[in-house]
Amino acid sequence: MSRKTNTAQYRLIRWWYLMPLVVIPLICLAGITPVQEATETHPAAVEVVQAELPLHINEDVERWIELFQTVLKSDFEIFLSRRGAYGDLVRDALRAKGMPEDLLYLAMMESGLKPRAVSNVSAVGLWQFMSPTALQYGLRVDSYVDERRDPIGATEAALEYLDWLHGRFGSWYLAAAAYNAGPGRVERVLRRYADGRIGDENLYWEIVDHLPKETREYVPRLIAATILGKDASAYGFVFTSTERYDFELVFVPSGTSLLRVASALEIDVGILRNLNPHLVRGVTPPSEVYGVRVPVGGSQRVVASLATGPDTRRADD
Repeated sequence: MSRKTNTAQYRLIRWWYLMPLVVIPLICLAGITPVQEATETHPAAVEVVQAELPLHINEDVERWIELFQTVLKSDFEIFLSRRGAYGDLVRDALRAKGMPEDLLYLAMMESGLKPRAVSNVSAVGLWQFMSPTALQYGLRVDSYVDERRDPIGATEAALEYLDWLHGRFGSWYLAAAAYNAGPGRVERVLRRYADGRIGDENLYWEIVDHLPKETREYVPRLIAATILGKDASAYGFVFTSTERYDFELVFVPSGTSLLRVASALEIDVGILRNLNPHLVRGVTPPSEVYGVRVPVGGSQRVVASLATGPDTRRADD
């Protein structure tokens, strides 16, 4: 190989090694940035801080503890048995919202955990909603469907309302009192007898004598029920828990009667009435496909049966 050829190769090699010194500044001047290796990021986990219901004990609470263990013992044992059906449902909803799980006992004191409970002032359901409040919180109330009786829908609405009341008063005791007597009344009592103060659980005891009679007993009953319910066996209560409220949802044509669905499943219609207490006529609403709750494992049988023909039963059959 000639000396001229060697010189040319040397120049080519030298230019190759010098190329980065020329190209990189040009890239930077052009605003081009080198591709970086992607890094995977994950959102920070959000921890729900669980609130606690304070359990103040005084003479009023002790009186209710004694009543539940004596005169009202059989009633309280019935309430505790119904906790088997709805306790997990309510607690799960409370836990998801970071609210005290012991607010379950507010529903117990309201209705005895009975979805069809109706008060002498026409409050209805587990959480004893009046119609205007129910409608305000998105529950359906008409001649076919009364979602105040629906354990799931009514629980969601009640917790939203209680959470709002707690935000307004800064106290679970005052929120409970307002749930019973109405927020306006509690607010007026606070302005008149507590200088409008909020945010302190002790305020309830300061104004208790100025609240309506039922509301004066409301929080002591709630506290007593919570204390006893949390350790019912130790307090001597004997009860058998009802079955957990479990179901599958199957969508059926308009005007389908629960009797027709029960026939398809070969079960007593009372089982379906207990799963669907919000269907006040025992039939789905007209002019809409509607979801009916059936025992777990039964939805396919219902679909197969209803596919054979329409339900011709009337609502009052």
